[in-house]
Amino acid sequence: MADEATLDRLSDICRHARAMLFVTGAGVSVDSGLPTYRGIGGLYERRLTPEGLSIEEALSGATWNARPDLTWKYLAEIEATCRGAQPNAAHLAMAELERLHPDSVVFTQNVDGLHRQAGSQAVIEIHGSLHRLRCVECGRSRLVPDFGGLALPPQCPACGGLVRPDVVLFGEALPERGLREFERAWNRGFDVVFSVGTTSVFAYIAAPVVWARQQGICTVEINPGRTQVSDLVDIRVRAGAAEAMAGLMSRLRDS
Repeated sequence: MADEATLDRLSDICRHARAMLFVTGAGVSVDSGLPTYRGIGGLYERRLTPEGLSIEEALSGATWNARPDLTWKYLAEIEATCRGAQPNAAHLAMAELERLHPDSVVFTQNVDGLHRQAGSQAVIEIHGSLHRLRCVECGRSRLVPDFGGLALPPQCPACGGLVRPDVVLFGEALPERGLREFERAWNRGFDVVFSVGTTSVFAYIAAPVVWARQQGICTVEINPGRTQVSDLVDIRVRAGAAEAMAGLMSRLRDS
């Protein structure tokens, strides 16, 4: 459970903040019924796929180039776990905090679209979205509610080319547009940087916490387990995202 005194301290900080950055990972969506991919309760925790690959290998650019059908198999498995999911208290809290602090931003690794569904507007989906499909031949894209009824791997209805979700696979470059958007947001400045529901194993996910610490910006981690940034943050809330964010918002509304 989240420590009451820690949440009291955090609410005091947030009350006076102008802008907040939320760096989020799969743990934010756990209370929407979605498993993490790694870590506590992970969908692929400590096991290989039946093909003898790690999930990182199955969902890599190299495997996509060699066996797009195999990559699609696991993209579809992940999408199936997301289907019908609704935003939870953590997503809703971040959306509310954005309304109260309009310069706040969500920088997410998640491809489930739940931050936008909750009402967040300033969302940088650095790994893309499962629900946006793109043809690798003609470049046309379209939004789909889910993968139900799709032949896997699907073909482009316009040119017959191979289609893929517009997501970043392991080993692929991050989207330049998303990186530029994040750089502009960072240059505007934040008063608090949150790391929520992410193990921060990627350097670019841990980096905002590292940079904030170097610049004297308050840093917060919300995660039930230890991560790559646990020893760096000013405030560590050892709880799930929904519980901690609900507790924070309760205090802010009562103030």
